[in-house]
Amino acid sequence: MAEQRRYVFPGVIEMNLQARRRLGVNIYLIDGGSEFALIDVGFLDELPEVLELVRRLGYAFSACKMIIATHADADHTQGLARAREVLKCPVVAHPKSVAPLESGDEIQTYARVDAQGIHIPMPTCKVDRTIDEGDILEIGDRRLEVWHTPGHTEGQLAFRMGELLFSGDNIFRDGCVGVIDAHHGSNLPDFIRSLKRIRDSDVTWLLPSHGPIFRKDNALIDATIQRLEGYSHMADFGTCAVDWPLLDQWEEELIRGALPR
Repeated sequence: MAEQRRYVFPGVIEMNLQARRRLGVNIYLIDGGSEFALIDVGFLDELPEVLELVRRLGYAFSACKMIIATHADADHTQGLARAREVLKCPVVAHPKSVAPLESGDEIQTYARVDAQGIHIPMPTCKVDRTIDEGDILEIGDRRLEVWHTPGHTEGQLAFRMGELLFSGDNIFRDGCVGVIDAHHGSNLPDFIRSLKRIRDSDVTWLLPSHGPIFRKDNALIDATIQRLEGYSHMADFGTCAVDWPLLDQWEEELIRGALPR
């Protein structure tokens, strides 16, 4: 007997909510009636549970049209190669995500962070099709508009479906954002532009890759933008910053011979 499907919106099942427990990443099943797609698949060790849940919900694996990678980070994609093998469907991703996924790049995918003792296997995965800004993904009777929203990573994608935006790691309900690290391909000016685009859009709901789904709150997004704009002019983010005005001020003080005060 199939498990009852818990749709958060028409045609959308979120696997954490369906399982009633927290998985490593939000996984969205787009139900197009005659076929379905998955947005991200999460960690390899949780994939059997995710696939079993798909089966219990009454979906035939053969009906999976595609697996969509929001970006290449390991917490979103470590199970990608195995999911592709089991579901026998194409993997789609942004062109900038192809190299880290197909090479299993541990640094760019955040599978290895030595300072935090993180080192997990990153299986290589073939990307069957690249998608980019303005493309339309048709899954049965559902249509997803592809947005390229770089900043967290170069290949970060978001997907619009009516009033919904599957927003990846762009912003979460508490105003936090996906990790910012130059080694990871992050870019603060791009991140700010992506957040402004989301803020200025007429979408109603943001469906992030981590944490709860939430109603778009422009004041929250503005506060996050202001924080990132501040970081753009500080040393805290190293090579992600665009400048460090303090050093210019100090040079002027040195020229004047100003003493500490």
